[in-house]
Amino acid sequence: MNYKQPIYILPENTERMLGKDAQRNNILAAKLVADAVKTTLGPKGMDKMLVDAVGDITITNDGVTILEKMEIEHPAAKMMVEISKTQEKEVGDGTTTAVMLAGKLLENAEKLLDMKIHPTIITKGYNIAAEKAKEFLLELSIDINENDKDFLLNNIVTTAMTGKGAEIVKEKFAEIIVNAIQQIEENGSIDIANIKIVKEKSSSIETTELIKGIVIDKERVSIEMPSKVSQAKIALLSESLEIKNIEQAKISISSPDQLQEYMDREELLLRKMVHQIKSSGANVIFCQKGIDDVISYYLAKEKIYACRRVAKSELENLARATGGKIVSNLNDLSTQELGKAEAVEEIKHGDEAMTYVKGCENPKALTILIHGSSEHVMDEVERAIKDGLGDVAAVIKDKKIVAGAGAIEIELSKKLRDFSNSLSGREQLAVQEFAHALEFIPATLAENAGLDPIDILTELKARHDNGEKYAGINIFTNKIENVLEQGIIEPMRTKKQAISSATEVATMILRIDDVLLSKSSAQSNTQGKGYEGLD
Repeated sequence: MNYKQPIYILPENTERMLGKDAQRNNILAAKLVADAVKTTLGPKGMDKMLVDAVGDITITNDGVTILEKMEIEHPAAKMMVEISKTQEKEVGDGTTTAVMLAGKLLENAEKLLDMKIHPTIITKGYNIAAEKAKEFLLELSIDINENDKDFLLNNIVTTAMTGKGAEIVKEKFAEIIVNAIQQIEENGSIDIANIKIVKEKSSSIETTELIKGIVIDKERVSIEMPSKVSQAKIALLSESLEIKNIEQAKISISSPDQLQEYMDREELLLRKMVHQIKSSGANVIFCQKGIDDVISYYLAKEKIYACRRVAKSELENLARATGGKIVSNLNDLSTQELGKAEAVEEIKHGDEAMTYVKGCENPKALTILIHGSSEHVMDEVERAIKDGLGDVAAVIKDKKIVAGAGAIEIELSKKLRDFSNSLSGREQLAVQEFAHALEFIPATLAENAGLDPIDILTELKARHDNGEKYAGINIFTNKIENVLEQGIIEPMRTKKQAISSATEVATMILRIDDVLLSKSSAQSNTQGKGYEGLD
């Protein structure tokens, strides 16, 4: 049977890319993403200025922030952005490394594709290499002991912060971050969400401080209340301090005496609430809902400090910091439910006022208060602190570290090359390309520092072949040194997660040989070249 009319199985305005074209296009997109963050790696990495559609400016060298702000549209490139988010969520650092490694794995896979090696063979070889690399990583990691713990944790943070906006005060920040993590640790469990980061435009980043308590963006309800309460006993209320359901009530008043009686009764109920609070011993109140103006007046007369409309998450942080309990019914409020702090104080900076709860005895929620001269500076410092917090938390959980400055990547590469000799199939070539991809990290570190990457890699390989497994690039001296002795160390988990994430996304992209892109008529006119770039 002969058909003269062509058969269409896809909707109109659907683009289709098949076979090699699809693979090459996806690999190119991934490489472009890796190139976008490549220059930010390491102590001498450069920053990016990102300006969005409304003119807001972000200046950073944080990999995940750059990729999120770029508003990438290419589907394969979006997958690269996802691994940076996963790396950030799981470890808090190493996002640039993960993206660069994935990009290099795909670039190297292109060479194998040119050699007519099937993508399935390449992905199998990459998976074998990744599992073996994680085994070697565990062997090469160093267990930390309690005696050296504080020293090593400080070095972890200073390594993470080198090359970021907070580098000039990295020693002070290291102390703040280590103290904060150790304070909130409970039986080896660490929830970084219990460390609140608050930014305040004033002074300079050198005055950034760790507060053993909580800072909330609320002011006292009345200026008649004391601005500072020492030896605070804190009540945390999730109910409102108001006459309930007054709006829905239907009241029939037919004489002035009845009106006065109603007002007196309402005031009596409100005064009773204040009496209950005072009887509990509380001199500070944080209320999740509203506080009646009459109650505010009486609280002020009793010298009780009060804040209203405090977010539920803030109340929970206050409970963890002060040891208090959140009370949903005022009748249940007693001395046992109160939290404690050395001081609760309202502090004004310009027109803005914040409430500081300071000097909590054994807080399980803390605040890092960042000072800075501009929003851009404080945002970048915040990102650096979050990286440091993630690194310290990872080390405390795993108790394992590895040598930084490219040393671990070169050693892993060397071991993978040796391992590849035991393989007989074409997977051997994929394992070798995986090993080659790992060298991209130290090569980029050298390149970003203005050094010759070929010379550095050659010397690094020679030193590692001679058994110097901790030899890495000390960017500050421009020499190959034992970086473990220099205190340039990183969490083992950061490297492990980067290898896992990069391998997963690379193998997924390599297995794609057909791309269908559906567009509306309007989009097809304006975005017909969506695959030619990143956005």
